Amino acid sequence: MCGICGKLNWDQREPVPPSLVREMTDVIQHRGPDGSGTYVWGPIGLGHRRLSIIDLDTGAQPMCNEDGTVWVVFNGEIYNFPELRSRLETLGHRFKSTSDTEVIVHAYEQWGERAVEELRGMFAFALWDQRQELLLLARDRVGIKPLYYTNTGNALLFGSEMKSLLVDPTVTRRIHPPAIDRFLTFHYLPGQETLVEGIYKLQPGHLLTASKGQIRTSQYWDLRFEPSERWRTLEDAAEALGDLLRQTVKAHMISDVPVGVLLSGGVDSTAILGHAATQTASRLRTFTVGFGDGQVADERPYARKAANRYGTEHHEITVTPEDFRDFLPKFVWHMEEPVCEPPAIALYFLSRLARDSSTKVLLSGEGGDEAFGGYETYRNLLLLERLKSSLGPAKLLLQLALKSRALARWRRASEYGDLVQPALRDYYLGRTATPRTMLSRWRGALYRSEFADSLRTSQPNGDLPSVFRPAASMSHLSHMLYVDTKSWLPDDLLIKADKMTMAASTELRVPLLDHYILEFAASLPSYFKVRFGSTKRVLKAAMTQMVPVEIVKRRKAGFPVPYERWLRTELRPFVADTLLSTNSALGDYFNRDKVRDCVQNSAQGAQSSKAIFSLLVLELWHRQFVMHAPRSAMTDRSNERRPHTSPALAYEGQRP
Repeated sequence: MCGICGKLNWDQREPVPPSLVREMTDVIQHRGPDGSGTYVWGPIGLGHRRLSIIDLDTGAQPMCNEDGTVWVVFNGEIYNFPELRSRLETLGHRFKSTSDTEVIVHAYEQWGERAVEELRGMFAFALWDQRQELLLLARDRVGIKPLYYTNTGNALLFGSEMKSLLVDPTVTRRIHPPAIDRFLTFHYLPGQETLVEGIYKLQPGHLLTASKGQIRTSQYWDLRFEPSERWRTLEDAAEALGDLLRQTVKAHMISDVPVGVLLSGGVDSTAILGHAATQTASRLRTFTVGFGDGQVADERPYARKAANRYGTEHHEITVTPEDFRDFLPKFVWHMEEPVCEPPAIALYFLSRLARDSSTKVLLSGEGGDEAFGGYETYRNLLLLERLKSSLGPAKLLLQLALKSRALARWRRASEYGDLVQPALRDYYLGRTATPRTMLSRWRGALYRSEFADSLRTSQPNGDLPSVFRPAASMSHLSHMLYVDTKSWLPDDLLIKADKMTMAASTELRVPLLDHYILEFAASLPSYFKVRFGSTKRVLKAAMTQMVPVEIVKRRKAGFPVPYERWLRTELRPFVADTLLSTNSALGDYFNRDKVRDCVQNSAQGAQSSKAIFSLLVLELWHRQFVMHAPRSAMTDRSNERRPHTSPALAYEGQRP
């Protein structure tokens, strides 16, 4: 796992300053504290920060072919690189290292741009073909690793993080107003746009080629939901999935440094631990987090059951409101994109605990819900669509019932009531089950008139329609899974996972998002995933022997960070001081009196905590990225608060 960056000048006579490339790499030092490297040749400059995981001695980057005409900088892991290396050697290619990076170089020599289709793993890389004077950027199929780029008119710049691009003084820092509106709609930024005008995310499963001032993007992979007749019974599918999971976790265990597992107390992470334990003779380390709050579900007892089952060296950490508050500015600096993901802060502390325990590589159960239908949203909306279909013209009665006083205590009853009339495809906007009109209510009076006017010509959903179109003919469940896999997953969950783990200089691997797993899940009938009140049916069936029964049967708890209560109590002064200060940047976009009302309503529990947290993130983001230049000093941890950690807990359960 590493960080990459670079610049290509369109004018071949204009050299890239080596000092600029070094500065671009220095600002992302946290992504690779084990080493750095640059390659500068006339108009092209490539930079790399290294977190040594595979081939500790000879895997330094940038890396080139035998005659120095193809150069690459690479972030990620290629899990099938031993097989690819063997194939390429048979075809006459010679290797000077044992790293997965060099496989990319020779695969490109052999297959050109189509080489990316041979790669199994998570990756973002930049490859310079000196003979053709062509720069190739690529991002993995699902978007596990990020890659940003911008065209200034004179040059193309790219990087694992936006900070590298913003180091260059020719890159302007203009806010893209529609992005603010989309963030407040979705609580993340779906699609290719960012908050900085002109800076884009290369989309998952896409390539970008740049040559002679021309840029071209193309898609090389998409997830197709085509149920196969091969799967006659749930039991047959579960058996096949179990075999595939074993192979996939084994591939994800490849490393020259110790590998640990993040435990959430749920089915997915416990299953990953179970398979990982069978792939190593060493004792695994496991890590979990809790909170100094007795009012939320505590995942730690379930994580301990899993750790005990597999005899791991188990570590725990407790995050307090003060830890949460003190890390917020760095959270925003590391995330770069505004994302309303309070659990990401806990993930950072958990990753740092692992790093402090000499564990660089972590496995996670992320992705099981999106692949196999694990969210209650799926179950509830499928039930709603079934009711709508059966009622026909009487749908209005259902809508009135859901909005009735009898159901007033059901927190989301009125929201589901608003979903009765429109078709699912018209309101399912990437993990929000709420129509845009309803999401806009609290913002209607919040926006300043000048800001609202600037949004009139913008598309409210950005480039999300390109995600909806392929899903139009799918079943309801496949529609939701496809939209989530193409938007919510890469632009929220995976951005969080990458940025927070890399902030702690650790590598996170997500076996359940291996594209073989996703394609397998997409080949299953919907009722193998969700049926009546059951979710993730096939995954749970495949994991029966691996996961303690208490974990399989427990209700899904998510990642219960008590941030809502903290914002109303311990963190209330911090929220007020930040959002209501006289020099707050929010005054450029929002009515200050309405912001004050939101803060007061939040303290009384009458305002969405997600809305307040989103405004807080926007304010801190503006201070970090508009008012000040990105700087590597933000990664200094010398004065950082240390949450309480439990000593290693020696669980001596029987190994399988």
